[in-house]
Amino acid sequence: MDFFISPAMAQSGDGGGSMIGLLFPILLIVIFYFLLIRPQTKRAKEHRNMVASLDKGDEIITQGGLLGRIKDVGDTFLTLELADGVQVRVHKEFTAKVMPKGTMKGKDVPAEEAKKA
Repeated sequence: MDFFISPAMAQSGDGGGSMIGLLFPILLIVIFYFLLIRPQTKRAKEHRNMVASLDKGDEIITQGGLLGRIKDVGDTFLTLELADGVQVRVHKEFTAKVMPKGTMKGKDVPAEEAKKA
């Protein structure tokens, strides 16, 4: 069995190397926490608060890119009005951003300009 561990290394019993060996994984876990885990939980908490505060009349953008005004809010779904008479039911969790009031007004291209393009 001497070919696996040299007899000189086995008898030295140097315990100081084990503390340095243990310090590296602990430092790695701390770095992962501050760079990956903590920011992700913070973003998730902000999104949960935003979804909980959705109300009728808010203008939102979904993760699919739809801009609409909330007409009805249920427990898990909400009804968006995209244009006059066009309504879509969307899961609340797919809300990307709440827009300022009046975002949907005045942003449309007039029909005459749309025909030219």
